[in-house]
Amino acid sequence: MNRLQTLAVVLSFFTLLPMLASCTKKASQQQCDELLDRFAELVVKERFADAGADVMAKEQARERSDAKGDDAFKNCTSEVQLDEHACAMKAATSAALIKCLE
Repeated sequence: MNRLQTLAVVLSFFTLLPMLASCTKKASQQQCDELLDRFAELVVKERFADAGADVMAKEQARERSDAKGDDAFKNCTSEVQLDEHACAMKAATSAALIKCLE
């Protein structure tokens, strides 16, 4: 391969790189719903650690509803990549989950 061919290959690679980056798989609606549930669960456990099951369920539903409007979750299917989803689902705290989505 001569220099001109090598240069053409390198330039092609850098031209295609942004396109390849945009082709990464995004989270599905089901995965986004899982994220909302996980976030609500973590927040409620952090805030109401000693609460009963009824209070926990009520607060989780409220947290889930509130989180749905947040930018981190609102555009989930178009912005959250699968590796971010996997990270968030393993998170032990709500802050760690949010960090995965940044």
